[in-house]
Amino acid sequence: MLTRIGVSLENALLEQFDALIERRGYENRSEAIRDLLRKELVSDTWEGGDEGQERVASVLLVFEHDASNLTQKLTHIQHGHHAHVVCSLHVHLDERFCLEVLVLRGNAQQVLSLGESLIATKGVVWGKCLPAATGEELLRQEGPPHGHSHGHPHL
Repeated sequence: MLTRIGVSLENALLEQFDALIERRGYENRSEAIRDLLRKELVSDTWEGGDEGQERVASVLLVFEHDASNLTQKLTHIQHGHHAHVVCSLHVHLDERFCLEVLVLRGNAQQVLSLGESLIATKGVVWGKCLPAATGEELLRQEGPPHGHSHGHPHL
């Protein structure tokens, strides 16, 4: 079910918003506003939500594969938190650098702490932890996807 609302914006802000919509390829303002709202709601959930509630995040790491035992260190950290590492993907970017992408699951403190410890590992040249919404959070925001509910869990 959709509900129409009205929003008042200064002309300069609307022009910037329309430029953003065009750059990102949105079909209309409503789609862009929905995405911005979802992003803020997920962020708010991470910042002020129930600490015990399950969270998911992805962690991206770029590192030199020849750095002193770095691959083994990252693997050791992941094995030490195997209950929170859902999966990982290792990509060879070139002869020197690799990209590691991990999906983490657990309470907010566990997920963020693990992500930060991986990023802080000596030899990682760039890293980012990206909090995400769980399917349950999105269902609360929008109702069941595709007009029906499933009998199985989703990440």
